[in-house]
Amino acid sequence: MKLDGRIAAVTGGASGIGRAVVRRLDRAGHEVYAVDLDVDGLAGAASADGWTEERVFRGKLDVRDGQQYAEVFADAVDRLGHVDVAMNVAGTLKPAWVADVLAADIDLQVDVNIKGVMHGTRIAAAHMSAREAGHIVNVASMAALAPIPGISVYCATKYAVRAFSLCAAMELEARGVAVTAVCPDAVDTPMLDLQEDYEEAAMTFSNQSVLTADDVARAMTEDVLRRRPMEIALPSSRAWLAKLANAAPRGSGLLLPMMQRRGREFQRRRRGRRDRGST
Repeated sequence: MKLDGRIAAVTGGASGIGRAVVRRLDRAGHEVYAVDLDVDGLAGAASADGWTEERVFRGKLDVRDGQQYAEVFADAVDRLGHVDVAMNVAGTLKPAWVADVLAADIDLQVDVNIKGVMHGTRIAAAHMSAREAGHIVNVASMAALAPIPGISVYCATKYAVRAFSLCAAMELEARGVAVTAVCPDAVDTPMLDLQEDYEEAAMTFSNQSVLTADDVARAMTEDVLRRRPMEIALPSSRAWLAKLANAAPRGSGLLLPMMQRRGREFQRRRRGRRDRGST
């Protein structure tokens, strides 16, 4: 990975993809400012993964708070001099059918997934535009490419992340700043674990295989930072199917019962492995 002299800021660093990204950047010898609302989780990740104290700085951030985001980003710049790469990874998901979704869960997902990325992008864009250099990487989802019943609010937020990121990429290219939307399929993280017990989330498991957080982190820290594409989907073999479903949602709905059955079976297998492991 060629990132000589670059400095990265990463949200959601306490777990999942964010943690894997921080680990990879640190091991490659780069400076990182890792933030999360869960500061104990950050400390635990730092200890378990052996983050280098001289290179990896930690901070608390609620990405929903634009003012706090600006202050934390300013602290990163103050400590490290500048930020070359801003990775907006933090996200949340609450499965629910549309008729049953709680108002609080709508607010949470919209605030974290959409507003968090928008705040992070605008703040990083201002800093990077002034330097005429930089790269913003926003984690969307395969759910940004196709409608996923059962996780409709999450799906809508990720559509928004992708659209916002593509618009930002078009706006900022002339200023020397790249923006990439990363759209991974199901990833084996705590976010996926929490969906195992929700019938509504069956579609998440319809592929019957999942990426690892390190799979996504590798793509983000190597391919994405090298090529600076406007978007990338993982795995690419699933992206065409998702885009086809988006182009013809009524037709793709005919496959919905079959995909939900497959997903529920995979959920059962995962729960079985989990339950056996806890005994």
